[in-house]
Amino acid sequence: MNKDRRTVLRLLGNRSEAEDVAQEVMLRAWCGIGRLRGRSLFFTWLYRIAINEANRSLEKSSRRPMSVSIDAEALRVPADAQDEPSRRLEQTELRQALSKALAELPPDYRTAIVLRDVEGLSTQQAAEIVGVGEAAFKSRLHQARLRVRAAIGDEALIDAGR
Repeated sequence: MNKDRRTVLRLLGNRSEAEDVAQEVMLRAWCGIGRLRGRSLFFTWLYRIAINEANRSLEKSSRRPMSVSIDAEALRVPADAQDEPSRRLEQTELRQALSKALAELPPDYRTAIVLRDVEGLSTQQAAEIVGVGEAAFKSRLHQARLRVRAAIGDEALIDAGR
């Protein structure tokens, strides 16, 4: 699955809906490619279309995703920690708690965390994608992280880093 589709899936939490939105993103990109004037990079332009379409889909259905897909690779767990069965269980439980906490965030906050912390984009890139300044993006990201911490507790995050 390519990166923009994976991002849409993480925002929507539903594979079927994410595929429909990804098709709409490609159609909008195809129709709008002539308006791309080089003011931004192609990938940020395409990401922005994907984010807008995912949020539009959520607004239409007036719902929040049930969960947000967080894979083991996104958590960046050290290899030796993955070897112990108890640590694997902890990591699975953490992924589930993070997925649920992210799904409960407002779209702007969820988008900030997905782009910056899950996808690994720079603050500058993520801010450009969502169409805000870096300071505004940092504020969203900070608020989103606070809400996630409140939802799952600092202890879970500290234990995950062991």
